[in-house]
Amino acid sequence: MKWLLAILIAILLVTQYRLWVGEGSLAEVARLKRQLVEQRDKNTALERENRQLLREVRSLKEGTDGVEAKARYDLGLIEEGETLFIFLDPEEKTESP
Repeated sequence: MKWLLAILIAILLVTQYRLWVGEGSLAEVARLKRQLVEQRDKNTALERENRQLLREVRSLKEGTDGVEAKARYDLGLIEEGETLFIFLDPEEKTESP
């Protein structure tokens, strides 16, 4: 009878160890759930960025307006006869040499 009790206690301890510490434990499941939420957030952000890039590609393919806007914004290009005005923020400090 003592052997049976000892075996049952050993089985209980082994199962409790796996539940709390071992592979597939509650702590591991909680960690994996957190990782899943983080990965879903990253995927959502990347999908949003992909949609924005797709809109930009379509705009550039459809006509010269998109290319012109991109060149003006990224390269600071202006057309002949235009005057470029740059307004500086008076509160922004500039570095002195």
